[in-house]
Amino acid sequence: MQKDFERSQTRINLMRSFAGECQSRQRYYQAALIAQQQKLVGIERLFRFTAEQEERHAMVFWKLLNDPSGGNIEITAGFPADVSDDIQQLLDSSAGEEEKEYSIVYPDFARIAADEGYTDIVSKFRLVADIERSHNVRFRYYADLMRSGNLFRSDDTEQTWICLNCGHVHKGSEPPQECPVCRAAQGYFIRECEAAFTSSQIIQK
Repeated sequence: MQKDFERSQTRINLMRSFAGECQSRQRYYQAALIAQQQKLVGIERLFRFTAEQEERHAMVFWKLLNDPSGGNIEITAGFPADVSDDIQQLLDSSAGEEEKEYSIVYPDFARIAADEGYTDIVSKFRLVADIERSHNVRFRYYADLMRSGNLFRSDDTEQTWICLNCGHVHKGSEPPQECPVCRAAQGYFIRECEAAFTSSQIIQK
């Protein structure tokens, strides 16, 4: 039997999720601006890409609230405040927050929603948790590259790099300091396999 929505913990958890996703979006946009200032365009795009997804998650939770009676929903929640200009720290803290969301927060919210009889909301919490897991993997991947000094370096001399500004592809253990086509700085380069729509399988077809 479904619990009355206005008296449910699920209603509160949906608002907590909405608020959490909104702050994640803004946090990642701020991180993107810092990466942009440091001319790390690949990292900037990473943060913006993730921020847009967090915005969509917030919209999903907002629509699930769908409370025609209006009013306020009292919530208690802690939000991360890792204010830093250090990209390494921003990547690490972002990965940590995503891990907390997919491994603790959303599974717990899904369990409560199941107990209160909201099967459709259970599904949304679990699906978003899966997405947050992918965010965690993404942030950790780039954090590890930076920590090891391999953001612009590879042991593979056949590694291909793509300029995010003009699309020039460079082969070698490192991308050039400056794109030979558009003169964009090295920070515009990422591994070609990490860029959207550049799969060799697509090109071969």
